[in-house]
Amino acid sequence: MKQLLADVRYALRQLRRSPGLTLTAVFTLAFGIGATTAIFSIVEGVLLRPLPFPDPGRLVRVGDAIEGFDEQGNMMMTTAPGVRAYGRDTHSFVGLGGYHYAGYELSGLGEPARIRATRMTASVFPVLGVPPLMGRTFTQQEDEGKEQVAVISYQMWKGRFNSDPHILGQKIQLDRRPYQIIAVMPRDFEFPLAPGQLNRSELWVPMSFAPDELQAPTRWDMEAVARLKPGVTPAQAAQDAEPVAQEIMRSVPPNMGTLHYHPVVRSLEATTVAQARPLVRMLFWAVAAVLFIACVNLAGLLLVRVIQHRREIAVRMALGANASAVIRRALVEALVLSAAGGFFGLTLATVAVQFGVSFLPETLPRVSAITLDWKVVGLAIGLSLLTGVICGLIPAISAAKTSVNDALKEAGRTGTETTGHARLRSALVVAEISAALVLLVAAGLLIRSFDRMRAVDLGLKTDHTLTASYSLPEQHYSTQAAVDAFNASLLRKLHELPGVQYVGTTTSLPATGGNNNWQAFVPEGYVAPKETMVQAWAAQVGGEYFRASGTPLLRGRDFTDGDRSGTPMVVVVNRMLAERYWPGQDPIGKRLHLGVQETDLPWMTVVGEIADVKQTAADAETQAQLYWPAAQNSDLHGPKETADFISGSFGTIVLRTQLPPERVIDSLGAVVRSLDPQLPLNHVQSMEQVVNEGQASRRFNTMLISCFALAAVLLAVLGIYGVIAFSAALRMHEIAIRLALGAQRSSVLRLVLASGAKLGLAGCVIGAVAAVFATRLLRSLLFNVNPLDPLVLVLAAVAIFLLALAASIVPARRAASIEPMQALRME
Repeated sequence: MKQLLADVRYALRQLRRSPGLTLTAVFTLAFGIGATTAIFSIVEGVLLRPLPFPDPGRLVRVGDAIEGFDEQGNMMMTTAPGVRAYGRDTHSFVGLGGYHYAGYELSGLGEPARIRATRMTASVFPVLGVPPLMGRTFTQQEDEGKEQVAVISYQMWKGRFNSDPHILGQKIQLDRRPYQIIAVMPRDFEFPLAPGQLNRSELWVPMSFAPDELQAPTRWDMEAVARLKPGVTPAQAAQDAEPVAQEIMRSVPPNMGTLHYHPVVRSLEATTVAQARPLVRMLFWAVAAVLFIACVNLAGLLLVRVIQHRREIAVRMALGANASAVIRRALVEALVLSAAGGFFGLTLATVAVQFGVSFLPETLPRVSAITLDWKVVGLAIGLSLLTGVICGLIPAISAAKTSVNDALKEAGRTGTETTGHARLRSALVVAEISAALVLLVAAGLLIRSFDRMRAVDLGLKTDHTLTASYSLPEQHYSTQAAVDAFNASLLRKLHELPGVQYVGTTTSLPATGGNNNWQAFVPEGYVAPKETMVQAWAAQVGGEYFRASGTPLLRGRDFTDGDRSGTPMVVVVNRMLAERYWPGQDPIGKRLHLGVQETDLPWMTVVGEIADVKQTAADAETQAQLYWPAAQNSDLHGPKETADFISGSFGTIVLRTQLPPERVIDSLGAVVRSLDPQLPLNHVQSMEQVVNEGQASRRFNTMLISCFALAAVLLAVLGIYGVIAFSAALRMHEIAIRLALGAQRSSVLRLVLASGAKLGLAGCVIGAVAAVFATRLLRSLLFNVNPLDPLVLVLAAVAIFLLALAASIVPARRAASIEPMQALRME
């Protein structure tokens, strides 16, 4: 121990004598370890950390897979009858419950607001196994008896109620109905595990199935979570649920035809993080490449110190120091540097995680679980020590192999570089150039992919367009007449605002990245293959929606005020739907009806054809789309008293104006308040912001990988500069003799530049081969770009090669400008 402390003190003295090298090494490592720690906190929080429930491995999602139905449309959904039947008639689950996303107007706590909530059956909380922080969860009797009780989140209790200890028993207004608060959940409780902070539920209310929900086995709008019995696998549970699914299918109405579906049981953890895996995996490998380059730079710097101190090491060995002592001192010096780099890296990671979580894409789940816990801190410490050992081992072994006779024969020179040392340093630099090239190619692919996505025609205009969502509470808008009156007044008053050109409403705002509004339908004259479902994206629109959104009308006409309830039903389709089901024909006058095969629903006549619109996102495939007037929606379902079948009770306002959208926000809010002072508007933003949010995930991927690539390139350039500068300095005597014997300075310049060019060329060749294999990991993150795009690969290699030459220019000019006599006198 005493010897170790002496070695540490010696290392500190030596490092203080070389502040430039010390600071460069410490900050290089700090960046590499800090970035690695921050990214690992994402990997650990999103992918590795168990779900925050007891025995999470037994939690599964239960849903239906419909034969002939697009996989994206399933999303592990089921029906209300399915939730009850799977929970009642199966034998593989300890418990099973259903849930359904919902939004509520929260009032009575200051300004009315639209909040995210979840309707859940009473069995969900017992299935999850998390007791409340305060109070109790709702019972089966409260669920079936339609009691208006609510369980709130810790964040809502703290933020909206200032952590009131007497919160239990208080009432809040949800959709203008009183709900009694009966529980507060713990701080880390989150369910459903939705991606993004904004999608977290603030409260939970009983499902309280409405009669029409239980009588509608064709509405796949429920999700189910269950806990497996000990020893039961998901595959066995799915097999157990198969007879139940077939029994439910017998109650499906005739208009569903011969469709079949079967139950699917999958791990809750796997379905939660499935979409995040490609992104997190890419981040992990990117930061690993940066850390590798940082380690290579540290190893190179330590090797420089060995070369500079060869004579000192030789003298010590001549005086009796053994090889193990030399290795120990070199390793201690490396560990001191890596410990300092680890400390500053951990500080950097703490700041990055604290302030960077808000910039993560909304598609990333479990964002709240991303923290620097003891596992992440332990990784940072272990990584620092491991980095020190690995980076110090090669220079330490090199120091131990110092030839005493050769080193002492160097007379008064400041040191020379052996062939072995030169090759080792060159190999390290070639390795970091290769890693930097791989990252640069990845960044280039993502940039090109993002650029192509931005160039996609969305089928609408985003400029001068304002959007805002609203939902009319059933308590005050319980009839179609009340809803129609509100919408008519809203459209009229908004159209009267100065600068407003067109106003419309829609139930499905395009390009948001999250639309999932599948609708089965039957086109007239089209015979679908057996056991398949013809489907399209569907939306109800009102007012002048197509003009307001800037969607081109290709044929026919737009909807008019005459397209109202009681009149022949009409529909507008997009070009893809028309060409797919009526190829080579004019779609105007064609008919279709909703559902599958025979149905009692009325035929809808196509009156217009619009351009294809990117309903989900710019990088998604264009789908067949159909739109019908919101005023005719009630004719599709017959007389209903429930708000679910009242058309126009919710949607998004789309307003096109001659003014900048932000200048119309206050006027829009004033109009809504004049009609209903309590009605909140949600997601008030320009259409450009809507599109940008839909592209946020790809933008984040591109920016982060580009930052890592830039850091890797800068580190590689520093490595090249260090090698060339140090090699040129060691060859000063040789260069002085060349110049004294008549060599031209330009030849010296070319000589040094050639060394940098060789390193750059070797690194580019090896990096290009590595990139061919590494970029395949990006396939799922690219849009209309080949992972082996030759243009990106060539441009990245040329850029790295030119940077290698640029890094060699300064030492080359310095070497070419030395004075021969002065340099020889110094030697």
